[in-house]
Amino acid sequence: MTERTPLLHYRLSTSVNESELRSQAGQQAPVHKPGSQGRRAAQQKQQKKLSTFFGVVIPTLLSMFSVVVFLRIGLAVGQAGLYQAIAMYVVAYIIICMTVLSVCAISTNGALDAGGAYYMISRALGPEFGGSIGIMFFLANVCGSALMVLGLVEAILSTFGVPEATSHYQVLPSGYWWSLLYGTGIALLCLLVCLVGAHIYAKTTFLIFVIVIVVLITVFISFFAVHPQSITLPDLKPNATGPTTANFTGFKLDTLLGNIWADYTVDYTTQTTMTFATVFAVMFNGCTGIMAGSNMSGDLKNPSYSIPRGTITAVIFTFIVYIMLSVLVACTCDRLLLQRDYSFLRDINVWHPFVIIGVYSSTLSAAMSNLIGASRVLYAMAKDDLFGKALWLAKKTSHSGNPWVSVLISWFLVQLVLFSGKLNTIASIVTIFFLLVYAAVDLACLALEWASAPNFRPTFRYFTWHTCILGIIGCAIMMFLINAIYASASIAFMLLLLLLIHYLSPTSSWGYISQALIFHQVRKYLLMLDVRKDHVKFWRPQILLMVSNPRSSVGLITFINDIKKSGLYVLGHVQLGDLNTLPSDPLQAQYESWLSLVDHLNIKAFVNLTLADSVRHGVQHLLFISGLGGMRPNTLVLGFYDDCLPKDKLIDPSMSSPQSTDPSAPSQELEQPPLFHFASLRGSSNRLDYGEFGDGKVLGPQEYVAIIADAMKMLKNVVLARYFNNFDRAQVLSPPSCTPGKRAVYVDVWPVNLLRPDSCSYVDTCSLFLLQLACILNMVRDWRKATLRLFLCVEEGRSVRGPEEKLGQLLKDLRIKAQIHPVPWDQQNLQPEEEEDEENEEDYVNSFPSNATRVSDDYLSAVNKLILDQARPQPAVRFLYLPRPPADTRRYTAYLRQLELLTQDLGPTLLIHGVTPVITTDL
Repeated sequence: MTERTPLLHYRLSTSVNESELRSQAGQQAPVHKPGSQGRRAAQQKQQKKLSTFFGVVIPTLLSMFSVVVFLRIGLAVGQAGLYQAIAMYVVAYIIICMTVLSVCAISTNGALDAGGAYYMISRALGPEFGGSIGIMFFLANVCGSALMVLGLVEAILSTFGVPEATSHYQVLPSGYWWSLLYGTGIALLCLLVCLVGAHIYAKTTFLIFVIVIVVLITVFISFFAVHPQSITLPDLKPNATGPTTANFTGFKLDTLLGNIWADYTVDYTTQTTMTFATVFAVMFNGCTGIMAGSNMSGDLKNPSYSIPRGTITAVIFTFIVYIMLSVLVACTCDRLLLQRDYSFLRDINVWHPFVIIGVYSSTLSAAMSNLIGASRVLYAMAKDDLFGKALWLAKKTSHSGNPWVSVLISWFLVQLVLFSGKLNTIASIVTIFFLLVYAAVDLACLALEWASAPNFRPTFRYFTWHTCILGIIGCAIMMFLINAIYASASIAFMLLLLLLIHYLSPTSSWGYISQALIFHQVRKYLLMLDVRKDHVKFWRPQILLMVSNPRSSVGLITFINDIKKSGLYVLGHVQLGDLNTLPSDPLQAQYESWLSLVDHLNIKAFVNLTLADSVRHGVQHLLFISGLGGMRPNTLVLGFYDDCLPKDKLIDPSMSSPQSTDPSAPSQELEQPPLFHFASLRGSSNRLDYGEFGDGKVLGPQEYVAIIADAMKMLKNVVLARYFNNFDRAQVLSPPSCTPGKRAVYVDVWPVNLLRPDSCSYVDTCSLFLLQLACILNMVRDWRKATLRLFLCVEEGRSVRGPEEKLGQLLKDLRIKAQIHPVPWDQQNLQPEEEEDEENEEDYVNSFPSNATRVSDDYLSAVNKLILDQARPQPAVRFLYLPRPPADTRRYTAYLRQLELLTQDLGPTLLIHGVTPVITTDL
């Protein structure tokens, strides 16, 4: 052989390792396409017939040995010395063993299908990771097959067709086109075998294994049987000088002592100086190929028993062989021979052709197994529809279940790669691709372990999350050790594929490990969220919005989404009914429609549904049970109780999404059936709009006010929303015309109890809560252009300057930017009646200190007119002070009447009552 052959062969070994795995994957899972019952029965008979030795040990050994054992075993000792060489093997096998443990764990947690590593990763990490790794695995196998074909061509030409040779063995012409012709012939032979079926390769696996073992035995025997001799070294590069012979000394202490320590020199095949990192990268290729057994799980009698034992047996056996060969080489070959002739095992063998036969057989089997493996990965991805119609042809199989179209596609790509000729650069990328696959398997096992899912209970338990992390770190280090630039590019390519599949692939039914991990982490942090450590500095609104029918509540739902300030947002719904009289829970069928609504409106909200005998009891249930731990609603939002007829906004394209500004045809909306599983408005007597009622309402004013009182008893802030049935967020924030130089969006704030004219305090808890919500709205990105207008009520005859300066200082202390507008407060129109003074301070649970007075309708109309007169220009929304309901339940109707007159024709209005401090001036 020439000096270039061994180097190329070494670089091909990683491809061999993984390709053989893939080839075995093809044998167990040709049953991807539905067929006749007879065919399925025949395939079932073929499955699970291999023992641990034939199904796991043999393919794994062939994958790990490959050609490296014949062509690179002396490189590590010659360059790094015996001590460092053994250390390299120990470190490499530690890295590999970490991945072996992950493979054993995943493979014993359920049956594997075609695709091997792709199948394991995609089912554990989801289609994004699985698809991106699958593509890289497919390309690695394609390039690996081409590399093996070219390696075999060079091995043949080095013996039978080197132009410079004068040996009578020269019988083959050489050159680029002749090499391409030979490679094409070998690829066609591999194609023929793969088209017949993977079982052909399976039958030859044992024969190839016997050949490799026999060659290894002759190598071991040669160290003892062959007498010391001088060996002619391969020719150096032109104009290079140096010794032409080196010695095989037999067992000598001086030879061992000369090979113990490192002596890094120039590699005669590449003319580059070797280092620990480069030698380690070369040697590491002989330690891969560990997944061959796991890919044959469908053909094993007992996969959960065979895979761990067979894989670990193969790993231990190869480790012992490599260590023994390293020691024998260090004791018998002088350093010059190890550094200048990487194919010296052929020259010292008892029969020289033995090693050549071993190289030929292992390389040919690797080329076939790479091709078979590539086709199986491609077929598995096509069957999963990750790329839509792009791979639909690859789904086709023969009557025996062989994916012949995938085989042809893979062979065609191999043939294209053969045109590139020398592929040393691609060989490094292929190795990095396989290491990425190993790291992904470790990541899959790590994710399953961290998720603590009850269904992840592999029968192989000799692993922990520590071994998974060590495997990931080890693979990452090896990737960058081999080539940092290629490693970075490969990771970037994987991430690009991951994003592409995430946005283009359909939703899978495999389950997403991300959901399990999120659940695990959320639970942990919820337990850490201690309500006893709450502080007003970090207060945020956590809102429960009661919605009867989303068809009439789209505007309110989207507006409340803006004032939640990254807090909890729950859409609550009460359906009237008694579970004792129903055959099943009626809420289960509705839940998906509510989640679809959340997605459609692009809001960040949870959904809570309950069944109760009354709306009041249902709201109580939700206030008691909504949320978990420290994440519980502190604010209840209700629609207002009036006679405004609701309008179906889910069929109005302009209202279908808070982000939508371009109307589309209503027919397009109707193409989304999940959003329209809600009952038609007023179509069902047991579905209630909690506030916005028309004809046929079943919730009376008494019960409505009682809900407000209940919430305040439970120390919940209360917000009543009126006139949001026609609220269009997009239209409000993007008005058709704007006055030049002025901001067109206003938010009016009236932080004073307008139902109690003798009250002029702006610093009570309720007023500050109202200011806080208005400020939160103004902090939202789309509402930052809005101007807050704060109205200061000043009695006639009093100076405006003092109260205005005081309120301005308050706003400054609270870091709230707003315009202050003084409003003259004329009390001549007030006709206060007897104040309610029926409070029982000692029985606070059953009665509230009311902060409302009995005022006339004329007073309320005058206040309403005053508010309207100040609205120049018209505000987008108003914030008003909501007084407590009266303690006397008989006056609930009158209380609601006062609120109705106060807010008459004001447009979108929030009546707000706060019960807890939410603002602080402290740092």
